[in-house]
Amino acid sequence: MRYRARIAAYYNHNEHFSFGLRLRTGDPKKQQDPQLTLGDGFKEFSTIPIGFERAFAGFSFNWFSAWVGKNTYPFEKTNELFWSDNVFPEGILLRGKFKFENKFIESLQVNTGHFIIESKGTSLDADSYFEGLQLVTTHWNNKLMLFPSFYYFNNISNIPDGNETYTVDYAIIHMGAKIEVAKKPNITFAMDFYENLKDYSSNDSISQQFKNQKKGIVTTASIGHLNKKGDWKALVTYTHLERFAAVDFMAQNDWARWDYNSQGSPDGRLTNFKGFEVMAGYALAANMNLKMRFFTVDQIKPFDIAKETGNRVRLDFNIQF
Repeated sequence: MRYRARIAAYYNHNEHFSFGLRLRTGDPKKQQDPQLTLGDGFKEFSTIPIGFERAFAGFSFNWFSAWVGKNTYPFEKTNELFWSDNVFPEGILLRGKFKFENKFIESLQVNTGHFIIESKGTSLDADSYFEGLQLVTTHWNNKLMLFPSFYYFNNISNIPDGNETYTVDYAIIHMGAKIEVAKKPNITFAMDFYENLKDYSSNDSISQQFKNQKKGIVTTASIGHLNKKGDWKALVTYTHLERFAAVDFMAQNDWARWDYNSQGSPDGRLTNFKGFEVMAGYALAANMNLKMRFFTVDQIKPFDIAKETGNRVRLDFNIQF
């Protein structure tokens, strides 16, 4: 049995300035995972680890907004296959949002930012960092959302937590879309396509079988929602995510229990797989729901002789207050 807890405080100084802090449980070396298992190695009932996952200052004025610090992932997404909801980047975010008086393009939002994964204390080029540029447009009474994006990752370790044997850069284009087909019941479809444009053919540290493993696709269909008591929701997701289509220790770690434990890090390594998720949820109240999730996955390319596989069933009880 696993559990997690969060507590937050937010303060709006005025209409332009805001501040926020949020604490959570979780192993400080596992940025993907706030969950703790009962009896999780904290000897003799010692205290559990708690840390800040958000600590930021925000500014907004008319169409412009920004924040600096550690905060929620700022780019539009419809799932956690590329970036986990539990990973909170540190840096600066700039955003502009513009509204238009026509049905074809109702709004345009521009998101860009620079986020430091690991500072080397020398030049910016030596840092491990992540940069992104994204356009988000809405169409046809907000029924269609498009969010093309470009993400650049610099000097990323092949193994997290200081155990790397080499570093690699990523230059990823992302084409994302979400469409609402019906409101009652709420039916939506979403699609994400990823391609890493970096050429690894001359990188001798990368095995030949992985040098061109740089694409990914995620498709989702859902019906229903979990807004109030008695609501229900069902969802099916298919993914095919190659080794270098995302940074594996920044993505979700729900679909399989694959990690870097044998290489000195507890972080998950959730790329290089394909599979399905089926979810059924029921709202017990406006702020309380149950979700039953089933995952089945297969490794795309084996690291060793045999391919890894996985089948998981997970029951989540979520409550907010």
